[in-house]
Amino acid sequence: MTMHDPNHSHPRLLHRHTVRALVLLALGAVLAWRCLVAVDETQFAIVTQFGRYLETLEQAGPHLILPWQSVRRFDRRLQLYDPRGSEFLTSDPKNILLDVYVCWRITDPLRFLQRLTDRTGAEARLHDIVWSDLAAEVGRHPLSDLISDKPGEMKSAELMRKVRADVMARVEAGDFGIEVVDVRLKRVNFPRQNKQSVFDRMRAERDRIARLYRAQGEEEALKIRADADFEKSRLLAEAERDAELKRGEAEKEAIRIYTAAHARDPEFYRFLRYLEVYRNVLTEKTTLVLSADSEIFRYLGSLSGVDAVSGKRPRTSAPGRTAQESGHETGK
Repeated sequence: MTMHDPNHSHPRLLHRHTVRALVLLALGAVLAWRCLVAVDETQFAIVTQFGRYLETLEQAGPHLILPWQSVRRFDRRLQLYDPRGSEFLTSDPKNILLDVYVCWRITDPLRFLQRLTDRTGAEARLHDIVWSDLAAEVGRHPLSDLISDKPGEMKSAELMRKVRADVMARVEAGDFGIEVVDVRLKRVNFPRQNKQSVFDRMRAERDRIARLYRAQGEEEALKIRADADFEKSRLLAEAERDAELKRGEAEKEAIRIYTAAHARDPEFYRFLRYLEVYRNVLTEKTTLVLSADSEIFRYLGSLSGVDAVSGKRPRTSAPGRTAQESGHETGK
């Protein structure tokens, strides 16, 4: 007969209780994790049961659900859809590369889940809407409305306002549970295969404008030079006229002075003129063959001052007269 030892069964019983408590605790933690839902202020949460919609949790904080219920979370913040640039055809027609981004947000999470499922589906639908409206609107405008060196001719802002209004209206009519906040043009470029030809055309256009400016500058320079030459000629003519007037007045005054001097002593003036002739004509190498009664010998008489032609003494001092004799006659 075997005796039961209470000291031996007690630890085994304690171990069973511990395991049971741990299992219950784990089950409680799992249930708490499954039943307690924390909703952030940046999120919407939709509760479903076996795929069937139950409710939308919009209030931030903890919420309780049943363990067999599921939760889908959606971001309620502003979303940015920024794909790669795409080529569009203008009315010219010219290919152009436009880089556009779209700002949108979820307004009705249930409708969003039913119509678009997730963010990827929403961006695919937005791409179709935005790019179709953008292609239609770009096709109504020439390239110069999007790219121009004259700011007044550019209509890109007007074009994007039209596209944004059309996209907002189509999204609202589609009832997708989202709202388009903005559609903006980020960059305008040319396709890689067309860049060189576009740059060549731009260079040719700039060369044409430069030649036009140079021609206008040359024309203006010619006008300025012509005006300057005319003004120069006018000033020189006026100066020459004034100079002639001054010279005429000076000659008039000189003639008046000469006339007055001649009137006072004509013989003395004649004597001075002959002296000037002698100075200019009679040099060491001069040989003159003249008659004895020539007028030029008038004052080449004797040292006493007798006229070589008439034999009379001149009224004024001859070269042979002394300074004292001239002084006496002047005093008379």
